[in-house]
Amino acid sequence: MKKWKKVTASLMLSIVTLGSGMTFVGTPQASAAANAVPAYEVKFLAKPELVLNTDGTPRSEVIQTLGLNSTPRNINVEYFDTNALGLDQQGWNVRFRKKDDKNNYELTYKKRYPVINGDINAALTLANQEGFDKSDDNYEAEIDWGYGKQTLSFSNTKKVDTKATGLQLPSQQDALNMLLDKLPGKLKNWTSSNWGKQQLTQSRAYGPVTFQRYEGTWNGQELTFEVWPIRNAAGTGIENIVEVSFKTDDAVAVSGLRTQLLQLLENNNWLIPADGLKTQTILERY
Repeated sequence: MKKWKKVTASLMLSIVTLGSGMTFVGTPQASAAANAVPAYEVKFLAKPELVLNTDGTPRSEVIQTLGLNSTPRNINVEYFDTNALGLDQQGWNVRFRKKDDKNNYELTYKKRYPVINGDINAALTLANQEGFDKSDDNYEAEIDWGYGKQTLSFSNTKKVDTKATGLQLPSQQDALNMLLDKLPGKLKNWTSSNWGKQQLTQSRAYGPVTFQRYEGTWNGQELTFEVWPIRNAAGTGIENIVEVSFKTDDAVAVSGLRTQLLQLLENNNWLIPADGLKTQTILERY
């Protein structure tokens, strides 16, 4: 009975008196965690026939203009999802990769939210309502800003030590076992208890794809130039997808830097004026 009286009192204190313009503020509620504060990654697609040599390496004028190292880092990557792409349909991607100079595997669980009409706050608020807020330090929040659209993502990356050398990946089943072992709780119970575990258990590998990452410095920013040799849409060969990108935590400076890189690529006729998602392409073609 006492509990009901407390609830009633709280409701009465919260009543807004219509017409009088007066609002009676009720008992203070526990404040929700603030929205996450994202970093930014600006990404543009470049024309492979104009920025690459016939062997797939960047042309000398590209290296010079973008301040790239001529020796790349090689990275082997594959994604895991069901045949029906059940994880992807819920905005989740699960990635397994190995860098040639590291003695560990990287396991990444990423949730994406589209940014509609440039309204980043709306995407952050929706993510907050689904459990991704400023207090969660297991996930890195990032705005991927391409040619025409933005995407908010939250990434949780785990590392597993290995004696495997170079780009060697484990068997599909061993990779899947590691991914299941490190499965974060948000994905595991995303739409219902154990939903993510069930989806991942039924998943297979999409890939692998070995890509080259050339690192450099442009305009004071660490810049990357990646060459992804991906199976073509017909499945008869390979086509290169080239992505030029930089990351920054500076929400104020990012727009100006993006414009400068966009203009640089346009002035050299290197820019593809379109958006592209490598992950989606790999899920569609493998």
